[in-house]
Amino acid sequence: MSAEPLIPQHGGYRNLKSFQLAQLVYDVTVRFCDRYIDKRSRTHDQMVQAARSGVQNIAEGSQASGTSKKMELKLTNVARASLEELRLDYEDFLRQRGYEMWARQDPRRQALIDRRCKTADDVARWVKEIHDQGLGGPGGRGGPGSDESGAAASTQSTPSTFPEIAANAALVLIVVATTLLDRQLAAQAAAFEQEGGFTERLYRVRQDRRRGK
Repeated sequence: MSAEPLIPQHGGYRNLKSFQLAQLVYDVTVRFCDRYIDKRSRTHDQMVQAARSGVQNIAEGSQASGTSKKMELKLTNVARASLEELRLDYEDFLRQRGYEMWARQDPRRQALIDRRCKTADDVARWVKEIHDQGLGGPGGRGGPGSDESGAAASTQSTPSTFPEIAANAALVLIVVATTLLDRQLAAQAAAFEQEGGFTERLYRVRQDRRRGK
């Protein structure tokens, strides 16, 4: 049986699904804010910084995990809180402009998740598809051009639905990212509780060496 390393393998954050989703949220948010939020406004900077904080703190937490599980937990939680702050900003954007916020059971949410977008361009293409299919209205129905059954009478919905669809798409991605972070935090807390931090590991390594392991 090999001896326990003093500093275990750490980093590798680029392979974490939470990091990949947070990075996608950041890229989408930069594009969204540049298009729909006044660049001179404080909201623009706050949204971009909150999205960036989500990415950076996941990475920093992963890097810190080798010597401090406590710091890893703290930074991962900061990332989670930053994305929650960003989520509220998107919700405020929709509410203040009278746009619809998609319900949890809205089929468009699952459709975006199933698309498994990798880049902001992928998300932008999906948003355009939903718009061009006339699915930008309430519950995925078309806007004023829809008939009573909810089917779009035209392939074009109202131009105002672009920011509505884009904001809701960002919210879907944020929900997935925060769900992944919740699981990550639970796993980190369990590992910390079971194995302790650097001090406990140092003690075990010293004891093993004294026993000739």
